[in-house]
Amino acid sequence: MRKIKILIIALSTAFAAVSFAQTETLQDLINTAIEVSPKIKMLEMKKLAASNRIEQNSNLPDPMLTLGLANLPVNSFSFTQEPMTGKIVGLSQAFPFPGKLSDQADVNKKDVDIVEQEILDAKNEIRKNVIKNYDELLYSRKAIDIANSSKDLLINIAEVVRTKYSVSTASQQNLLKVELEITNISEKIEDLKSKESSQLSTLNALLLRQEDSQIETPDFPEIGYKSFTVDGLVDSAVIYRPFLAGIKEAKQKEVLKKSLVEYDYYPNFNLALQYSFRDKIERTNTPLDDFFSVMLGISLPLNYGGKVSSKVEETESMQKLYAEQYDMSLQILRSSFGSSIAKLKSLKERIKLVSEGSLIQANENLKTTLTSYQVGQVDFLNVIDAENSLLKIENDLYRLKTDYLNEIAELEFLTGTNLK
Repeated sequence: MRKIKILIIALSTAFAAVSFAQTETLQDLINTAIEVSPKIKMLEMKKLAASNRIEQNSNLPDPMLTLGLANLPVNSFSFTQEPMTGKIVGLSQAFPFPGKLSDQADVNKKDVDIVEQEILDAKNEIRKNVIKNYDELLYSRKAIDIANSSKDLLINIAEVVRTKYSVSTASQQNLLKVELEITNISEKIEDLKSKESSQLSTLNALLLRQEDSQIETPDFPEIGYKSFTVDGLVDSAVIYRPFLAGIKEAKQKEVLKKSLVEYDYYPNFNLALQYSFRDKIERTNTPLDDFFSVMLGISLPLNYGGKVSSKVEETESMQKLYAEQYDMSLQILRSSFGSSIAKLKSLKERIKLVSEGSLIQANENLKTTLTSYQVGQVDFLNVIDAENSLLKIENDLYRLKTDYLNEIAELEFLTGTNLK
């Protein structure tokens, strides 16, 4: 009975695993990769640390408690000898110039916003990597299917050759040639399976899974072609790309930081309260009143050596730096977009030529050649050449489609949008 229960549990687990693999979509894989990513978790901690710094730097410093003895005579160290002798308790509090602490908080909040953009850009990068590796896995599996179909065709051709050989209308060389082609395609299938395993391992690494965990994939998707312009892609990147938004946030931080450091031109304050306890004079038996003192300290912002003005100039320089970095990034993106659009256009035209021309012609050529060979009108080598040509064209077609999808994934990362 126990063995039956164990068997039921094992089968249930296996069926659940199969069901999970079959229902996982590309978006599911992307979500999982983002969820388990150590880089995202690291950046989340960086964001939390930046958030914690806001309260640290935007509140008043702790007050200072002072305890002391004043005017204690050294000849007797008595508290009742001199009327100016007293025990002092003081409390002081430093105050920055009004508005400085709120500006400090605004500067620190920008650090949180900057890290948030880093997180969004990292998520987009993970999305791109998952899509590209997923596309490559699709291609590897499609190439295996094509190769298996080619192998099946060669096996059928081998049967034809054997039949012709049995009636002395085909040579032994033809029979050996077709067997060699079957061996070659078998070796190619094994090579493709190795590449499939490599792609699967890479994709599983992004998901923090065992390298041989199975990932079910659908048939190769149909491509929806779209037209792009450099200006349109640049406009999308300006609006949606977190990396560019992060540069804007960094520049805005320097604007706020300039306002903050300009407070160093104004004084800071220190308010001190003191209470002196006095004992009565022993020789006259005269009681003495206690003393209460209030003092206000004001710093003198003299800007020695231009130390404050240099801080202001530093923030202005940093603003210009981020402005130039932003323009440089747009320049690089514009160049990348131009290259990508040209590549996509070329891939689209090549896919159309192959699918609507070469592939149809290769299929017809193989059918015609095989029929002609069966009636003895063409040599066997023509059949092999026609079959190899069809295999190459089919592989090339799906390689072109994979390159097109990968290029779209790259553009989606660079613009921060979904272009499909």
